[in-house]
Amino acid sequence: MLTIATAALIRTTELAAHVGQRVVLQGWLHAVRRLGGVSFIILRDGWGTAQIVAAQPGELAPIVDGAVLPESVIRITGTVIAAPQAPGGVEVQAPELEIITPVTETLPVVLGKKEVTAGLTTQLDHAVFVNRHPARRAIFRLAAGAMGAFRTVLNSQGFTEIQTPKLVASATESGANVFAVDYFEQKAYLAQSPQFYKQIMVGVFERVFEVGPVFRAEPHDTTRHVNEYVSLDVEFGFIENHFTVMGVLRNVIAHIIETLQEQSAAELALAGATLPTVPAAIPHLHFAEAQELILRRHGVDVRGEPDLSPQDERWLGEWAQQEHSSDFLFVTGYPMVKRPFYTHPGPGAARILELL
Repeated sequence: MLTIATAALIRTTELAAHVGQRVVLQGWLHAVRRLGGVSFIILRDGWGTAQIVAAQPGELAPIVDGAVLPESVIRITGTVIAAPQAPGGVEVQAPELEIITPVTETLPVVLGKKEVTAGLTTQLDHAVFVNRHPARRAIFRLAAGAMGAFRTVLNSQGFTEIQTPKLVASATESGANVFAVDYFEQKAYLAQSPQFYKQIMVGVFERVFEVGPVFRAEPHDTTRHVNEYVSLDVEFGFIENHFTVMGVLRNVIAHIIETLQEQSAAELALAGATLPTVPAAIPHLHFAEAQELILRRHGVDVRGEPDLSPQDERWLGEWAQQEHSSDFLFVTGYPMVKRPFYTHPGPGAARILELL
């Protein structure tokens, strides 16, 4: 009986496991490069890229001749060959091309380069294409990995994930502006935080968390303000003191970073990101001690200020790195006049209030 081997449909990231085999790849035409009588194309799928080599006349002719342009949807059947000079150490040779959806018009943004060089306005206007670039795509994958790790570590500690309303009857958190919306001839607001709902659900489950959007009516004109973002929120009961919360937070951050290091090395490299190390115990300073430290080290007297400025935070971060080799620092004991909803009075609180 005659057995006919069929080519397996695989992802670009699986090529190395199929050396010597005939495979099928499908995705988008990312880039084309011609070198003498040999042409190279890069196929991009949802996971990575693969180099395809056209060494014989007629192979990949519509692409090589320029009739089919980048971002065309294609399917390639070819043989995987070990090639140390190729990206990832493998390439596909003897290709057969199927054009699924051709692109015949030049795109407004070039994606076949290492970096997107178009201006910000152009990138935003054409985000449908720009977000396909491997470096931009890596950011989305890293965000997904962080959210997945956040869920995993909290689920393992008995937390229940909840979803809270995003249209609310009044502001849910002080200190932030709200977006008002017309809600069937009544006024409603986009939720700034799931704070109240989390507290309600602690009475139901004891330990809850949410991954969801929050909204702040603040302009995107600083590095510290975004008017819509995804918030990772946690709330739990039976807390002995603030060190209990700090311990949970430390473990959550550590798990997220460890997960990204283990599972997202390629995305971290594409994004040019270096992850911090989380120490076994994150150092901490009381708010008043932090202000005294800034005075001693930098000669700037911020005592009496109800909050830390961005520069204050940078100085404290430098101190934590120099003294504790830590990229993280807890500052405790914020004055209640600044954060009355969040700060619990503690020893020395009266003295701090006097200074203010």
